[in-house]
Amino acid sequence: MPRRKIARGIFQSTRMATKRDYYDILGISKSASDEEIKKSYRKLALEWHPDRNKAANANEKFKEINEAYAVLSSKEKRATYDQFGSAAFSPGAGQAGGQGPFGGGFRQGPFTYTYSTSGGMPFGDEFIDPFEIFEQFFGGGAGFASGRQRARRDVYEISISLEDAIKGVTKEVVLPRGRAGEGSEKKTIKIPAGVDTGSRIRFDEFDIVVDVKKDRTFQRQGDDLIKEHELSYIKAALGGVEEIETIDGLIKIHIQPGTQPGTLIRLRGKGMPHIRSGGRGDLYVKIQIRIPTHLTRRQKELLSELERE
Repeated sequence: MPRRKIARGIFQSTRMATKRDYYDILGISKSASDEEIKKSYRKLALEWHPDRNKAANANEKFKEINEAYAVLSSKEKRATYDQFGSAAFSPGAGQAGGQGPFGGGFRQGPFTYTYSTSGGMPFGDEFIDPFEIFEQFFGGGAGFASGRQRARRDVYEISISLEDAIKGVTKEVVLPRGRAGEGSEKKTIKIPAGVDTGSRIRFDEFDIVVDVKKDRTFQRQGDDLIKEHELSYIKAALGGVEEIETIDGLIKIHIQPGTQPGTLIRLRGKGMPHIRSGGRGDLYVKIQIRIPTHLTRRQKELLSELERE
């Protein structure tokens, strides 16, 4: 009898040491869309939240679900996970001499790009708080009141332009202190290139949450940018060379004959800087066709001839 108990204990320890597949944890396929990931997370997180589920393993299950969601909901982390597996997020993976793909890119200067609280899950140099992920996803009124005692930090929001997010920027801000802000103090903060709306930057005494304003020229999707560009009907049909505005200035691209409305032309490395690693996202040029609204009599005749041909 004692031998069987010992053997079972060794078997259980071995199983616990092996991380489950994140897709399997959320019950989704590797080709799942962002919406499918969110839908599955919502269902499982509500089911296994320790304030609702009193099973002995609810807390660990809840952490596991949030760990999977923290990776698969991020375009960059998901791509890294698909390539390297969960080993990329193990402790030490981001340190010098580590085997993870991130190198030492989690910290730069005075910034720590993530936050840490007790009981968090280690992702290399990061610590992800599963309860904070839950609160961010469901909002503060989700109806759960965890008994955990977490250190509270002052959090301030700052709005910046897309141009500032592209290049990085130094700002002087006034932080309210005390009642009615009598003890307000000025701070100089550095915001790194590549931040997005919701990026949270930790300083010694406070956190800054970034809001990146919408831009008239470029639409942002993660680290990629989308820009609409109008072509004349003739240029779309015959092809040619067009000047395109990018965040680095004007560049010339070749338009293929017969380009259709809605065509996306990918310009590699012309998007946003990656905040935690070298390189940049891509710029997608979305082609719109400019249809003339006022035609001369001769122009109408020519178009009619073209249609007959």
